[in-house]
Amino acid sequence: MRAIWKGSISFGLVTIPIALYPATRREELKFRLLRVSDLSPVNYKRVAEADGKEVPWDKIVKGYEYEKGRYVVIKDEDFARVDVEAAQTVDIVSFVELKEINPILFFKPYYMEAEKGSDKAYVLLRDTLLDTGKIGIAKVVIKTRLHLAAIKPNDKGLMLELMHFPEEILSTAEFKTPGKVSPGKAEMNMAKQLVTSMSTKWDPEAYRDEYHDALKKIVEEKVVQGEKEHPVSRKTKRPSNVVDLVSVLQQSIKDTKSKPHSVRKPKAKSHRRAA
Repeated sequence: MRAIWKGSISFGLVTIPIALYPATRREELKFRLLRVSDLSPVNYKRVAEADGKEVPWDKIVKGYEYEKGRYVVIKDEDFARVDVEAAQTVDIVSFVELKEINPILFFKPYYMEAEKGSDKAYVLLRDTLLDTGKIGIAKVVIKTRLHLAAIKPNDKGLMLELMHFPEEILSTAEFKTPGKVSPGKAEMNMAKQLVTSMSTKWDPEAYRDEYHDALKKIVEEKVVQGEKEHPVSRKTKRPSNVVDLVSVLQQSIKDTKSKPHSVRKPKAKSHRRAA
């Protein structure tokens, strides 16, 4: 696998050469729009809203809509004025405890591989973070974009996880939250009992993207068998308004005890055509 970025970690006077590699992979099934009569691919055109005419690339500019229907044009030189110098450094600006950070701020992980000659400094930083229970908060420029990031110990190595800047997170005040409601003691005890009865050791291999797997299987079947419609009956269970929490918890605990203690995988949903 190719590194997406090479540089170094910097904190104080310490410099550790590293390379960044994607830590996640999501294989999306890609679909093309086709004309139904002959399955000819349908392409997108750049069409102006005002008159419906196609616009060539050399006649297109970038604009920001500051009011409904009103735009200001931003040119290449304007973007150049705010370009951040692409220093190849993950610059740690502080160390904080992981538990102090709202998990919602983290969004994209990368593996950090030690470059030649940096093993000792790399291990020193990893072990220091492990012993202190802290993570490094850093700033890094990747592909001309400045990112906030966290450096965390991960297994035998280090990982860098890109973070949202706090102003990117919507305030919870914008959303409705429950009023002053206090569950009864019996309800709390039963809820805890249910959680205990359903608790297992974390096994990431027990979870799969069933929708992706089912959709991929349909694609493979169609490739082998040809285009045939297979009608699928759909039964949707409508949610009911739960009133008696105690009876629902009791039944849930009973159901859990009657089944082998294992991670229950969600049932595969009925196959839907992709839009």
